Amino acid sequence: MSTPIVRQTAWISLLPQLGFMGFLMLLYYAAGTDQFIIFGAGTYLVISRSLRFFLLKHHRQAVALVKAGDFRAAISGFQSSYNFLNKYPWIDRYRYLTLLSSSRPSYKEMALNNIAFSYSQIGEGEKAILYYNQMLAEYPESELAKAALNFISSIRDRDAPGENPEGM
Repeated sequence: MSTPIVRQTAWISLLPQLGFMGFLMLLYYAAGTDQFIIFGAGTYLVISRSLRFFLLKHHRQAVALVKAGDFRAAISGFQSSYNFLNKYPWIDRYRYLTLLSSSRPSYKEMALNNIAFSYSQIGEGEKAILYYNQMLAEYPESELAKAALNFISSIRDRDAPGENPEGM
């Protein structure tokens, strides 16, 4: 079974990133490089991957653990990512420039979501609810947290004692 991955893009964030890529191409053009488009785009990719590789190391490793089904180990990785971004909030706040990332939700929000999801996968629903509620406290407009809590609520309502829709 594969684990669902949700990616939401902030399309407006592509403008400064395309501007940065264009700037790199312009530098290569000014240096007299014939393949300035390829070199500029390649340099952009190397920089963006390197920034995320080094700055989001714990997040990246935790995502790999989730994909491998090791949810318990992923929790500590996402917690480390959350703590790092809490210590350096400007990295996440300006992720379009600092990480060259077009992610609509912040990486802190994603860390909380993934912690909650991981707890739900190992059968610790109350801890999952705690983290989804923390998401809503920090990100009141979080559609991910709202959807997850609504899903949990509907399952609880369905499984509530005394209700048996099949036995009607």
